[in-house]
Amino acid sequence: MTSGASEQDGLADAEGESAEALETEGAVSRSEHARFTCKNCGAELRWDPDADALLCDHCGQSVAVPRLEGTILERPLSEAGAAARGLGVERRVVRCDTCGATVSLDSSATADICTYCGSPSVLVQDANRNAIRPESLIPLDVGRETAEAAFYRWISHLWFRPNALKRARQVGAMGVYLPAWTYDCRVHSEWSADAGYYYYVTETYTAMVNGKPEVRTRQVRHTRWVPAWGRRDDAFDDLLVHASRGLPAELLQSLGRFDLRGLCPYRPEYLAGWRAEEYQVDLASGWARAQETVVEVQRGRCSGDVPGDTQRALRVQNTISDARWKHVLLPIWVVQYRFAQRVYTVLIHGQTGRVVGRAPYSWVKIALTVAGVLAAAGLAALAAQASHSP
Repeated sequence: MTSGASEQDGLADAEGESAEALETEGAVSRSEHARFTCKNCGAELRWDPDADALLCDHCGQSVAVPRLEGTILERPLSEAGAAARGLGVERRVVRCDTCGATVSLDSSATADICTYCGSPSVLVQDANRNAIRPESLIPLDVGRETAEAAFYRWISHLWFRPNALKRARQVGAMGVYLPAWTYDCRVHSEWSADAGYYYYVTETYTAMVNGKPEVRTRQVRHTRWVPAWGRRDDAFDDLLVHASRGLPAELLQSLGRFDLRGLCPYRPEYLAGWRAEEYQVDLASGWARAQETVVEVQRGRCSGDVPGDTQRALRVQNTISDARWKHVLLPIWVVQYRFAQRVYTVLIHGQTGRVVGRAPYSWVKIALTVAGVLAAAGLAALAAQASHSP
């Protein structure tokens, strides 16, 4: 596989050069940090998903935040150094020594436990001022009450779980923006393979029938192999790569897709009162993962282009060009609950309300169910035996 060499080679350099640029732009960056306070009473404002606006919890004042202002940029890989840095608002940053997640909070907020794993091993650290600013985000649309109600519905419908689980002590739902990269690119693929065509030959064989040999015929399938080759051109749009390392990959996958049509230009107002994880998978690493997906998808597409009934020795050569990226934030709710001295994490999709998570099993319930099934099977066998007795 090949890709635009100048783009690939310049990516790491562009990210490094931006650190030097910060030395001269530091004063400007600091002056651009915004604070969101209520003009009525001076209290801090927070983003309210239900009202779709900034809300003051002290006096109830709300401030609308238009979604349609600005433009979402998709940058060539070679222009990573031109991207804005930081979140544009003063934030506190805590890092978990257990799962490695780095999460930013409002400057006045505190965190005693990790947002994702519940570990108390969290340390305050400086924000990464060189981190690439999100180009866009999906504003958190599912409100806290809706998220917590979804959690209780989920936990009440679990099978083979301890009854006491429904009374487990729950930590309040926390709204979090997950970091991710999206990539666009064009791909030219050339493939070659052996295409197999089935044909059938009538063969005779001898079988023993009632102790006597008998000649029979049967159709035997064979494969005729012929060389085949071809080419195709495809485009990938908004290929998503999660940049979080604080959440298990299987939980994120189970959470389901995000509708990226809901992306709007980034504004720091959307982060007011909420948490945002700093990306742990950088732009270059994300692009490497995206290319792996491109290679896998193109292999499947080229395999579908091979004629015949079967195939072998498929070889695919990909040329990737016009690669572009953007950094986005995706909304979720995180709910933690403690049961039997252990913390469990549940995720709630910030767009759809889908709930995924982990919960302990009740081995007593499982054992009773298995015993019941075995007992029922035994009774059925006895009944069948009795019905056949003379």
